Amino acid sequence: MTTPALLGIALASIALLLLLIIRFQVHAFVAMMLVSILVAFAAGLPVGDIVPTLIQGMGGTLGSVAILVALGAMLGRVIEVSGGAGSLAHRFTSLLGPKRVPAALTAAALVLSIPVFFDVGFIILVPIIYGFCKAAKVDPVKFGLPVAGIMLATHVVVPPHPGIVGGAAVLGADVGWITLIGLAVCLPLAVLSQYVSAWLNRRRIEMLPATAEQFAAFDAGSNEKARLQAPGVGVVLTLIVVPLLLIMIGTTGATLLPKGDPVRAVLGFIGAPIFALMVAIGLAFFLIAKRQGWSNAKTNEVMESALPPAATVILVTGAGGVFAKVLTATGIGAALSTTISGAGLPLILAGFVISLALRAAQGSATVAILTTCGLLAEAVSSGGYSTVQVALLAVAIGFGGLGLSHVNDSGFWIVTRYLGLSVADGLRSWTVLTTVLGVAGFLLTALLWALV
Repeated sequence: MTTPALLGIALASIALLLLLIIRFQVHAFVAMMLVSILVAFAAGLPVGDIVPTLIQGMGGTLGSVAILVALGAMLGRVIEVSGGAGSLAHRFTSLLGPKRVPAALTAAALVLSIPVFFDVGFIILVPIIYGFCKAAKVDPVKFGLPVAGIMLATHVVVPPHPGIVGGAAVLGADVGWITLIGLAVCLPLAVLSQYVSAWLNRRRIEMLPATAEQFAAFDAGSNEKARLQAPGVGVVLTLIVVPLLLIMIGTTGATLLPKGDPVRAVLGFIGAPIFALMVAIGLAFFLIAKRQGWSNAKTNEVMESALPPAATVILVTGAGGVFAKVLTATGIGAALSTTISGAGLPLILAGFVISLALRAAQGSATVAILTTCGLLAEAVSSGGYSTVQVALLAVAIGFGGLGLSHVNDSGFWIVTRYLGLSVADGLRSWTVLTTVLGVAGFLLTALLWALV
């Protein structure tokens, strides 16, 4: 089949995928599986190879993704239920002082959002945001907007979050390097989120009546007892920092030591994200569950409650792998790779733009990241890029999934409703903030690309 025909099928598949998800409200997993089958037929993949290709795509992607997402969800759930998020926010605030409450909350949110999914983490912090806002006599949007911005930035580029982990699996990128790069870029973005939010909040934004009523009725003192019983900030930081350190050790060993070195093999095992998260889960059992007096049944119940939401995420991520596999097997990926090379468009820029466009069109950052990685997988694998460059490409695609959050994004509604923003005010503030952070994140990633 000719290159124009294959590219036409690729464009039609994306259009159909968006139509199914946006217009007909088809679940992303079902939509991606259906489109993958249709693409296989349209591109002339032999009938006998279609189902095996789908299975290979699902299995190849979920080999590590399912474990990482499940363990990350469990760890985040333990921190959530135990009240550790509140301890973290209060300690950061006490360290930086009451005059720096927005900066303290943003710093706490950056740390908390590493193991906790965006929507869950933000909802956890809402009572803390409300409490500090009442004490400071300001509206929730003043403190809540920068918090939400940096939490979403972390969600799209730092493992174990599903979009970037699934994208790494599709591209064959090193999760350790993605973690290092993602965190390094998110640190300055936390500062930028503060300044951009302050500028967006230069005028008072009228709260929605329902949120204003909820905020007026909020009693910060009602959370005091729960906060005093929660695990200390040192425990929470330990659960977050230890797996990150282990991953960094593994990445450093793989970079500095030659292949075949037994020490490198040991460090690689220690630094494997799956092993690192297993260590964090073990620490959570002893440092939180036992100290909180939870029975084994209670601990199992808390961890198990994290799995139903994670199951949907895992399935959507697997479907993204299926789509990527079909694009490769049919030759569409190679055709797209050749076209990009011929057009002279830098691959890192193409990845960001495609991901940003898909994010704006269908709302889900995870779907945008996975679809973009699937489209560019062939170009990446045949481009001769280094390990660090492939990780940078994955991060750039992740930042494309950060921008242009608007009414088709569930996160848009979570943020705007809890902060009391109308749709118009949400577009003027939250959508602008996510886009600025996405573009800034990409530019910083592109700068690193130029240096390696």
